[in-house]
Amino acid sequence: MTDISLSSSPRGTSPFTGLMSGTTGPVAVVVLAIFAIWYVAAVGLNAPFQQELFERAGRADVPMNEFVAATLAQDRPVLPAPHQVFIEIYETTVEKNITSKRSLIYHSGITLSSTLLGFLLGTALGILLAVGIVHSRVLDKSLMPWVITSQTIPILAIAPMIIVVLNAVGISGLLPKAMISTYLAFFPVTVGMVKGLRSPDIIHMDLMHTYSATRLQTFLKLRLPYAVPYLFTSMKIGMAASLVGAIVGELPTGAVAGLGARLLAGSYYGQTVQIWSALLMAAFLAGSLVALIGVMEKITLKRMGMAR
Repeated sequence: MTDISLSSSPRGTSPFTGLMSGTTGPVAVVVLAIFAIWYVAAVGLNAPFQQELFERAGRADVPMNEFVAATLAQDRPVLPAPHQVFIEIYETTVEKNITSKRSLIYHSGITLSSTLLGFLLGTALGILLAVGIVHSRVLDKSLMPWVITSQTIPILAIAPMIIVVLNAVGISGLLPKAMISTYLAFFPVTVGMVKGLRSPDIIHMDLMHTYSATRLQTFLKLRLPYAVPYLFTSMKIGMAASLVGAIVGELPTGAVAGLGARLLAGSYYGQTVQIWSALLMAAFLAGSLVALIGVMEKITLKRMGMAR
């Protein structure tokens, strides 16, 4: 008798095909492609200056392998190679004390504090605005257009204004940077929560009216549970925006600490490796925070019986 399990199994399936059918394989391919393009771009952008250096040293004919290696080992390259950036990150995280002013962990902690404060303020403000917009037709018609219009103002233009105004009233330090993060974070939370609070089906709303439920009961038992998935999605966007706001807030203040300060110092002294290491650290920090919100979302939705 023929084994059914063997006859029904797909033939010609290789380990590579199995790997590419998931998420690990495609992501790995994309990452490798990015690194390959990065190395090629680094060689191309650094080549003119390296050629000039060899000509000054009287070495017009240099073997290609030596020339490529030299372009990837410049102290101040136009575009640093990936290994240069990762070495810089390793030296400024593992080999430096956390309290050192040259530690990326120290600067990340400064930026993280204003990011989290701005995110919390922006999330709270966004939820309050969304609740008011959903339950008040006046606020819906008058406030929502202003919420949308506020995001048309470039953050680089409004950040110095916020810093100057708050400093004029004696507020400095963490709060001004957090307010810029709040400005960027509240918008996605407001829009997401408005969409979520309005997502219950009409038949469910009519059922709550049939039971003579109050507006508060309808909000807590129907609207809010429906809005939770929308809230977490908008919080992920808001968290990434908060980090951008915190970094931008450090630029006009001439801050000496924070990832924004590292970017400024790197641009002042032409340290492109330092700039790229700060950028990658910011990307890692944003990805970690968004992933943390994703874990909280799964736990919350599972406890609510809405696990996806």
